[in-house]
Amino acid sequence: MRLCFLLEERYRYDGMPNEVIRQLVSWGHQVDVVRPGGSLLRMTDAVDAGAHDAWVLKTVSGGPGLALLEAAAAAGMTTINDARSIRGVRDKVLAAAIGRHRGLPLPTTYAAALPELLREIPDAQFPLVIKPADGSSGRAVHLVSSSAQLEEMLPRFAGEGMLIAQPYVPNSGTDIKVYAVAGELFATERGSPLHPDRAVPERRIPLSKEVAGIAAEVGSVYGLDLYGIDVLLGPEGPVVVDVNDFPSFRQVPDATARVARAVLGLAQESGASPSPHWLSASLPPQRAPGRANSLG
Repeated sequence: MRLCFLLEERYRYDGMPNEVIRQLVSWGHQVDVVRPGGSLLRMTDAVDAGAHDAWVLKTVSGGPGLALLEAAAAAGMTTINDARSIRGVRDKVLAAAIGRHRGLPLPTTYAAALPELLREIPDAQFPLVIKPADGSSGRAVHLVSSSAQLEEMLPRFAGEGMLIAQPYVPNSGTDIKVYAVAGELFATERGSPLHPDRAVPERRIPLSKEVAGIAAEVGSVYGLDLYGIDVLLGPEGPVVVDVNDFPSFRQVPDATARVARAVLGLAQESGASPSPHWLSASLPPQRAPGRANSLG
């Protein structure tokens, strides 16, 4: 099999997905690596339909790889995850609207193109968690206790683009991270970035039936096969506060082989990703042959 990995500069030397790439190569598959953030791309010729069995994206939220993945999808190529699904979760404004409409337990979400518009949020909604709509890895996430503190912090949000604000969900100071690998679910617990004083190293924990059901439904709603979700156990039950495509899969047992097998399995299927519930169109996959080359 021949696969194309789109690899952001930030992850160029990280274990995930480089270990997966090495595993696939050791099994006799050919992997071409494209670095969209470090290469001049001639987009009119970037996608050679039929040259790869599947394309896989590992970039930061605002990275340039998604456009290339969407170009591959538009040419009828199989993408892992589905390119439309990735777009649906990377834009947190869109993700919140889709999730709430489909009945997922997400907090009330406000979106503001300008920081000063956040002043219109009612006082009763504070404390608020405010972050960029295209943020990732806990970047620029702030807990704002009151409208007075918001006024002081507005300059920090300048230049962040679209912002989202959500009422803070009271919790123990730890997040539950659920990793999904083509239908298999694994749960870990870790300290919340909003509570740096309560340092809790990430560790595997049993996955409750309720959280497992929510995690599976997230994959179905957004049309994802390889993903992670952040869950808080609030006073009214579990709340999903973030969804990530192709996360680190930390603490997943035998993660490299599991993810590599999942990539191959999805590439072999005739519709690599489940169609997102919020979209009806499906993209046909294509096939081709099986070493690791760096393109760009």
